[in-house]
Amino acid sequence: MSTLRLGVFVSGSGTNLQAILDACRTGRIAAQVAVVISNNREAYALERARQAGVPGVYIPAGSRSGSPRWEVADPCHLEVLGDYGVELICMAGYMRRLGPQVLEAYAGRVLNIHPALLPSFIGAHGQRDALRYGVRISGCTVHFADANFDTGPVIIQAAVPVLPDDDEASLAARILQQEHKIYPQAIQWYAQGRLVIEGRHVRVLNARPPTIAEAIINPGLEIF
Repeated sequence: MSTLRLGVFVSGSGTNLQAILDACRTGRIAAQVAVVISNNREAYALERARQAGVPGVYIPAGSRSGSPRWEVADPCHLEVLGDYGVELICMAGYMRRLGPQVLEAYAGRVLNIHPALLPSFIGAHGQRDALRYGVRISGCTVHFADANFDTGPVIIQAAVPVLPDDDEASLAARILQQEHKIYPQAIQWYAQGRLVIEGRHVRVLNARPPTIAEAIINPGLEIF
């Protein structure tokens, strides 16, 4: 199996980047991170890339006024992605929307991770919004990215309970543990050629079905 070349976009500390780097290093996914791109010059993710011996590139997202941001950033993104032979883009906490030129060039080849069970609680504050709404179960989603925030076809989701004393930080930490599991899994399925997009649905070829015991019920049942 050939090694899939990844371009990881990140804005912050990069814990999902680290999970991907670790999975590549241990051979759990047949991929390598070819380049890390950030719109934040101070992102710790760039330091993670340096420590792993992976090129890190700072590309500003562009101005919010005048021309659309992607008219500035898209050509830079495409140049870097081409220079490093990137085959699959993985957005891992990248807090900007990719522009139409990048999405067109990499159609069906852009993944994103979101800290909520889509289509619920889209946007930058999924954990906070879930808590405010009062849901009992939250989680995370890996999906194919499209031109809108958090609306592309879903690949894999993981659910976690929302506990009575949770705040945004504690819920985010519980969700993050699952993000670090399902994102490398989605990348490996892609590397194996096992993801088939059928309209709004993603079929995972030869996927292991979940068992009933893997369901989450919160609060737990007392009589049934």
